[in-house]
Amino acid sequence: MGGMKPAWLAQLAPSHPPPPPGWWPPAPGWWLLALLLLAALGGALWWWRSRPARLRRAGLRELKQLEAAAADDAELASRLQRLVRRFAVARFGRETVAGLSGERWVAFVVAHGGRDWAGEAGDALLRAAYGGSVQASRERWIAGARGFLKARK
Repeated sequence: MGGMKPAWLAQLAPSHPPPPPGWWPPAPGWWLLALLLLAALGGALWWWRSRPARLRRAGLRELKQLEAAAADDAELASRLQRLVRRFAVARFGRETVAGLSGERWVAFVVAHGGRDWAGEAGDALLRAAYGGSVQASRERWIAGARGFLKARK
């Protein structure tokens, strides 16, 4: 540095750092991340909203198999009762359904779409499901279960 004089350094402007980077607009990676998060949120919302439809389709499939396979009235009543109760627990929650039995259970099913279980048909279903002898009304039992499974309440 032989020919440089210190006076030249004094004439330079004072050093200052560049301004800090702004937060807007974000870098392309942040836009991509935001799009992925929105897509994931949309997918989760779609999955959550389609859950009742998936439950309904599975229940109706099982009901169709049950119609074809059930041999006697007691077996049909027992299997229908279990199917409807499993669906109700999955759809309405254990806290709502688990404590229901007898007339309260039938009233719940009737109130949520199983209108064919109202009156004697529901009572007969419960008696048959738990070993009692009844005059079966299989068509009303199945129609009530189908109505309950299809209801959108």
